[in-house]
Amino acid sequence: MMTAFELDLGPLLPEHLSELVVGVVLLVIIWAVVVKVVAPRFEDTYERRTAVTRGAIEEAERQQAEAQAALARYNAQLAQAQDEAQAIRQQARDESVQIKQQAVERAEAEAARVATAARAQLEAERGKATTELRGEIGGLATVLAERILGEVLTDDQRASRAVDRFLADLDQQPARV
Repeated sequence: MMTAFELDLGPLLPEHLSELVVGVVLLVIIWAVVVKVVAPRFEDTYERRTAVTRGAIEEAERQQAEAQAALARYNAQLAQAQDEAQAIRQQARDESVQIKQQAVERAEAEAARVATAARAQLEAERGKATTELRGEIGGLATVLAERILGEVLTDDQRASRAVDRFLADLDQQPARV
């Protein structure tokens, strides 16, 4: 068996013991510098980055919560606007039905007024035509009576009585179609 000193380490085997001591001392110095200087700086950098990351995550979560609250408000406003729009559409439908009904009522009233006016005008024209026909028939009846009687009916009262009698007889006769 070989002992630790009998191991063949090749080029790693120090030729002098002082090289081994200097190597160990330098290793301890480097280890002390790393522990006292480099490691705290790495830790500080790590802590700062962790704090920044944690702050960024918290800020992102806060902004996300605000965005969700804003979205909820927006959705509520949208729902309210849709309800208002529906109410406005319903009101417009109701008003259009009412306006249509009023227009129909006005049209019916106007039609009734026009019909009444037309009837009154027809009655007036009928009366006028009847009066004109009576005058013409009276004149014709007087001429006919003069021809039949062979005498002139110059007396207006007598002629009027004869015409009235003739027209009354005509009114009592059944109408021939």
